[in-house]
Amino acid sequence: MFTTPALTIAIELCRPGAVLPRYANPTDGGMDIINPRAITIPAGQTVIAPTGLKVAVPEGWMLLVFPRSGMSAKTGLRVANSPGLIDAGYRDEVGVILHNTGGEDVHLDAGARIAQLVVVQRTEIRFAVVDAVKTIGTDRGGGFGSSGA
Repeated sequence: MFTTPALTIAIELCRPGAVLPRYANPTDGGMDIINPRAITIPAGQTVIAPTGLKVAVPEGWMLLVFPRSGMSAKTGLRVANSPGLIDAGYRDEVGVILHNTGGEDVHLDAGARIAQLVVVQRTEIRFAVVDAVKTIGTDRGGGFGSSGA
């Protein structure tokens, strides 16, 4: 059986009804974020859905908030800033920015799974200025849409 190392992240349940994020299946890459209270997102509007969670992400790591495919397929709700980023230095309540692209209000009951949380190791980027990037590696020979998809 394949196992991955675990990373411990301190978490505070800061709102009544808050629930720890959880994996729906042992091999899932993302943990479901649970809505602690009922909320309605009006048609065409954007709201920050409070999660009731505060986290202390260790330095060198970050959390990314992604949409759930089921919610995206069944409703007009989208995670507006997908993926959302929770940096190691952030200590306030995590909120999920939801936008209702549909023509009708969407009501989410308390306990609804509203997004997914993924942990990612941070890598520092250092840029090296060059005269022409086309001379490095392989150039696929096209821009947006050039692969036919």
